[in-house]
Amino acid sequence: MGTEFEHLVLTEKETDKKEYQRMIHLTVEKILASLDSGAAYKGMTPEKLRERVHLEELLPEKGLGFDSVLEEASEKILPNFLRPFSTSYMAHLHSSALLESIVSELILSTFNQSMDSWDQAPVATEIEVEVIRHLCKLYGYGEGSDGVFTSGGSQSNLSGLLLARDWFCNTALSWDVKKYGLPASYRKFRLYASEISHFSMEKSTHLMGLGYDCVVKVPVNDAMQMDADKLEKLIVQDLEDGNLPFCIAATVGTTDFGSIDPLGKLSEIAKKYSLWLHADAAYGSGVVLSEKYAHKVKDLSLCDSITVDFHKMFLLPISCSASLVKDGKNFETLTLHADYLNREEDEEDGYINLVDKSMQTTRRFDALKVWFSFRARGKEGWSAMITRFMENARYLYEKLSANSDFEVAVEPEISSVVFRVLPGADRKESADDMNKRIRRKLLHEHGVVIGQTVCKGNVCLKFTLLNPLLTHEKLDELLSLILSLR
Repeated sequence: MGTEFEHLVLTEKETDKKEYQRMIHLTVEKILASLDSGAAYKGMTPEKLRERVHLEELLPEKGLGFDSVLEEASEKILPNFLRPFSTSYMAHLHSSALLESIVSELILSTFNQSMDSWDQAPVATEIEVEVIRHLCKLYGYGEGSDGVFTSGGSQSNLSGLLLARDWFCNTALSWDVKKYGLPASYRKFRLYASEISHFSMEKSTHLMGLGYDCVVKVPVNDAMQMDADKLEKLIVQDLEDGNLPFCIAATVGTTDFGSIDPLGKLSEIAKKYSLWLHADAAYGSGVVLSEKYAHKVKDLSLCDSITVDFHKMFLLPISCSASLVKDGKNFETLTLHADYLNREEDEEDGYINLVDKSMQTTRRFDALKVWFSFRARGKEGWSAMITRFMENARYLYEKLSANSDFEVAVEPEISSVVFRVLPGADRKESADDMNKRIRRKLLHEHGVVIGQTVCKGNVCLKFTLLNPLLTHEKLDELLSLILSLR
């Protein structure tokens, strides 16, 4: 074999092991060298950054070799990465990654298991099954519940809503979508979600062949929670109009405000009208680990399906999510046997093929990150971190509320605080323009990355607090900096 095939992959050979170790070691050195400040971003504008990374040719005639490419990456890419682990980053539901979870990523990428069939991922399959079993228990599900890891909250929502649609067709219409496609009445299907629910509700109904018009947007109250009374009126009206309500999609931690829909009331309505209750808890699912605040999400056990995201409050690397279902039999809607992959005779002999309940075929062993971090940190460690996020939000809310230079949109439920800076009496600039300008200055001149959204027609700023290293002193400094930029 020619030298061009040396060091292609990791094998049992000592030379390959040493090269793997060398490459990992050099990469770690370059990463650490790039962390030369506490800024969340170096500040390059889109135009400058685009110019910096421009290539005349991506694929050279002859390869440059690992060392040369790593050097190029260390000059052009590593310094310009966003740093979500910085205490100056709080723009989105985008967290830093726990150290042990980064190690998990190295392990799962090295062994590159494919989570579709047992013979492609023996121990990985068994670990995912075990992790799912404990997650179901954590969220109050009993015997017969099940789940599967997904690429993220949008796919977990799609999975839950797809199961809801097929469950409704089977139980209410005696129609098998899996065999026959959508029933003739599909244009009458109705899914209820709050007016500030995640856009994956509309995306899901599009992908399910129901269209955006299937989604009925329910008004929210002053706390940004779905209004249960208005929901019921909408359901009754739809029934009177001959439509077919099939699912309520509650949000447990809205993207902007972190608000939690009233699951207890929604569950009563769902049972009354024989609807599926799905919980988009991509954000709020982490609250269950806080000993002090877990009561806020105790009613998740009432839902028929739950979206859990581990790359938000759980501080695991992207991507890592799960779709949990109270009755695991509903996953049968995703099962299709292929002779080369998930043979029925193997399953009869105890081989588990996770593709039977997954929308994906090839899939990463993301469950390892949950297994590793849960085992490493334990209940005490996790409770301390999640509680810190939520108490930082409470502190920030109180500071903003006590200062007439700020206006807070809503009292935080989890760890997001939405507010706006009010212009002084002598300023001609509008509040909207000023808040936009402040965010841009923070991003490009101060290495501080915060969010921007709209609430009740007003441009607002947003702190999404998902960093356990963030202190009250740091929050005070950021508020002072913001005011200095008015």
